[in-house]
Amino acid sequence: MFKISEFSRLSRVSLKTLRFYDQIGILKPADIDKETGYRFYAAEQLVTLNRILMYKDLGFTLQQIQQLLHEEMSMEQLQGIFRQKERETKQLLEEEQARLHRIKERLLSIEQKGYGEQEVVFKQVEAQKVVSFRAEGTVEEIPMLFDRLAHYAGKQQRGMLSPIVLWKESERDETAFELEIGYVLKQDIPLPSDRLEIRMLPEEPMMATLVQRVEPFVPSTACIDLAKWIERNQYRIKKDQPGRENYLQSADGGDTYVEVQIPIESP
Repeated sequence: MFKISEFSRLSRVSLKTLRFYDQIGILKPADIDKETGYRFYAAEQLVTLNRILMYKDLGFTLQQIQQLLHEEMSMEQLQGIFRQKERETKQLLEEEQARLHRIKERLLSIEQKGYGEQEVVFKQVEAQKVVSFRAEGTVEEIPMLFDRLAHYAGKQQRGMLSPIVLWKESERDETAFELEIGYVLKQDIPLPSDRLEIRMLPEEPMMATLVQRVEPFVPSTACIDLAKWIERNQYRIKKDQPGRENYLQSADGGDTYVEVQIPIESP
């Protein structure tokens, strides 16, 4: 038997960790002196401790390790657990690789353009014919709403141009927006679904606009930059007029860009 301090030196595991493993029941001392409360460990427990450290290094949680140590498992069950951990690790690796790619892209963007506000363009927007439907939702739900739009539009999508979103604050729900999800039309088409409507968006003589590349999982700063520009130039946002987002594909079909448009008026 070894005192806990001796066992700690032999295993190179701290006293604090050994006491914690005792507390949660993952590695109990082989014996405890009833008079002094000293913990004693047997030499064969080093084997168990090494298994715990090996499982930790593979990314298993202490709860999973406890299950692996104390449950009788068949070879098939054990292989199943390790295959599941392999899948989880691969997925985590893919997610982190994608995160690394986004970090590199953001760093390159900062180096090329700087971290400050992007260029805001003041322009007149002509009237546009759109096919669309209305919904209440959050910004995160917009991709799902576009899936619904594609389902409603069906084969008629061939007569449609860029996607467009109109949004303004909801009067009923402070956490959501009143959204209009649609496509700009390049030609007249039969109404593809009774869930959709075709209408003309009015001309807007004064729009503050900003174009930004869409990057997955990266929050857009377009509205922040537009807000700063509007405040700095002492314009007002038009009441009861929705903001717009036009989604545009690059010429090579690779990157997607969004042009955020905010209707404004002179003070």
